[in-house]
This record gives sequence, structure tokens and C-alpha cells, in this order.
Amino acid sequence: MKPPPSTSRYWKLQRRLARLNTLLFRTTGGKVGGSFFGGAPVLLLHHVGRKSGEARISPLIYLDDSPRLVVVASKGGVDAHPAWFHNLTAMAATEVELPGGERRRVRPRVAEGAERARLWERAVAIYKPYATYATYTERKIPVVVLEPADA
Repeated sequence: MKPPPSTSRYWKLQRRLARLNTLLFRTTGGKVGGSFFGGAPVLLLHHVGRKSGEARISPLIYLDDSPRLVVVASKGGVDAHPAWFHNLTAMAATEVELPGGERRRVRPRVAEGAERARLWERAVAIYKPYATYATYTERKIPVVVLEPADA
């Protein structure tokens, strides 16, 4: 079943749940909210709205590709990229919070070619629904690499 359009009530509920996840993650150091169904790890991505200028935080499943981290801009397979993706790609650097209280400065970049294929395969291995999400849309779901950034 295809996901609802990005303007539906479903996504408004998802935003509320994301705020709750962020609160629980921070309160417990990631013991609650630090993993998703099936055990996929979650980080908190800080970004700034490129139009609004507002600071935002998005809980996202991530892949540890040490020393890099990797996130997938799937939004359940809807036809538009998630807002956090547009915000992130407009930034030179940002910060993430990891379970256990670790914070890292990172530089985002979109993976391409063989690197994207390798990382996509690994991301699907930790969160199988990504493969299904890709069948819902004609867009190529971005895989974003978060490189360590100097402080």
C-alpha cells in the first residue's frame, strides 16, 4: 500500500510522534527512542529550516559507517523528499545526537554511484521497509553521508 500524500493528516501525526521520540531520546540518553522497530538505531539530526530559519530536530534511522554516519531520505516512499533533506543539503555542517549522549559535528553530502548502492544495501539490511518504500516512488531515495566535521 502506497504511503499517504505528504500533505495528509498522517504526516502531521508523524511530526508529533517525532517530537515525542526526541523528548524520550533526550530524557533517557537514547535508551527509549534510540532504536526503531526491529532494532534499527536512531539519531537526532539537527537542521535549520532553509525558508523559516527555525531550528529543527528529526529522529532518523542511521547506519554506522564509521567514522561516518548514513541516513536515508525515504519519507515512507512519498514522491517528495522530506523537508529535513532539503534543509540539511543547504547546510555546510550540523550536529547529531547519538544514543548514550554522544554529540557529533558532521558535514552532509549525498552519496552517488557505487557508494550509494553499497550504502543503500546496508541500510535495507538494517531496515527492510526501505526496499518497499523505493517501489512506491519514481524518485531515487537519497542516501546522505554525514562526514565528521572539525569543531
